[in-house]
Amino acid sequence: MRPLRYSINVTLDGCCDHRAGSTDEELHCHWAGKLAEADALLFGRVTYEMMEAAWRLPATGVRPDWMAGWMEPFARTIDAAKKYVVSSTLGRVDWNAELVRGDLGQAVEQLKREPGNGLFVGGVKLPQALAELGLIDEYEFVVHPRLAGHGPTLFAGLSKYVDLRLVGRREFGSGAVAMRYEPRG
Repeated sequence: MRPLRYSINVTLDGCCDHRAGSTDEELHCHWAGKLAEADALLFGRVTYEMMEAAWRLPATGVRPDWMAGWMEPFARTIDAAKKYVVSSTLGRVDWNAELVRGDLGQAVEQLKREPGNGLFVGGVKLPQALAELGLIDEYEFVVHPRLAGHGPTLFAGLSKYVDLRLVGRREFGSGAVAMRYEPRG
């Protein structure tokens, strides 16, 4: 069974707004590696649309200037990745993606049963639903040395505790720290 891994950037005060973190070449390489380890990405509608708008290769085949240099490996990796999109409102998806409909738990359990190295989930709302169902096998929080002073925050409204044990830690030159956890039990 392939594992479902959740990773996200978060500030010291718990903000997970993608605009609140800071980024550099080392972090982009880290994220490109995380995505490349997975057989497929699992997104909710909001994260899918945000990532597609930012990282999809334009029809011209030429990436914007801001994406040149050290952002290119991440852009190539996410653009090429297989994607599953959980949505009841989207009529269709493309960008190498398939819609996931119906019972979330059953659908994700089926994806996990397929052979491979793993699935990667990003975002805020979908991972909370998956945590409620006990389907996340690994959590990674990349904590940025910044106070944002605003939200959104992770797992707000989670109905039960999810106890975790630390299985890995990595410090970046920027002062960010990636901490990987697995559920206890």
